[in-house]
Amino acid sequence: MIMKLGWLTDIHLDLLEFSRKDEFFLALKSRKMDAVLISGDIGNSHGLVNLLTEIERELSLPIYFVMGNHDFYYGSIPEVRAAVKKLCSASEKLNYLTDLGVIKLSEETTLIGHDSWADGRFGDYDLSEVMLNDYFLIKDFKDLSKAERLHAMNTLADEAAIHLNINLPKALKISQTVILLTHVPPFREACWHEGKISGPDHLPHFACKAVGDVLYNIMEKHPDKKLILLCGHTHSSGEVKILDNLIVYTGDAAYGAPKIQRIFEFA
Repeated sequence: MIMKLGWLTDIHLDLLEFSRKDEFFLALKSRKMDAVLISGDIGNSHGLVNLLTEIERELSLPIYFVMGNHDFYYGSIPEVRAAVKKLCSASEKLNYLTDLGVIKLSEETTLIGHDSWADGRFGDYDLSEVMLNDYFLIKDFKDLSKAERLHAMNTLADEAAIHLNINLPKALKISQTVILLTHVPPFREACWHEGKISGPDHLPHFACKAVGDVLYNIMEKHPDKKLILLCGHTHSSGEVKILDNLIVYTGDAAYGAPKIQRIFEFA
């Protein structure tokens, strides 16, 4: 049996008018998917639980997701994660991958994921003058010095790297193909902006070296297996083969115009 998985990213449903949201849900339902994957930036902390509940009600499909930086706006990361975990514990359809291990989708395919975070280790963080809204609108970053902010970014990225270093080998043991869902591109080559790789000012805030290093090291040792990585964050599309068995898709996005990035079919 072939499984159809629809991939969404950076859909920002909090910015949609009701009529546009209805159109989006109708478009999703018309594609007859078996499950939906969302690689973050669903809304913001104030309405995230309601948006996830609405997605579940409208689609009535298994929904596997991670969160992005925008999902934590106006809240704190621990508080938002706790609220989402509570919601998912009472749901039969919602699956927050950061809180889970390996999901077996079929005999040949498994799914893992984590929110991840940009870690400042690509580009030139010290000289970068980029200031994302994250640093003002997420409680965990507000009022931090530049050095303190880098430490917080490193901590979040390393948490993701540890999670994936545990779960990717487990997934590879039981399947030929692993799908990995994350928000932040884990390789410089996958950090696209308007058709080009981001420069040294933006790379520290839009890519996660800690996760990329883990994935590269593991997949290099498993040449007979395949990893398909789905991410967003940059709002620009790209596709890159990091290794023969490691391919990364970065999704594009525009505020107020969510869309299906791709539909993958797996045995």
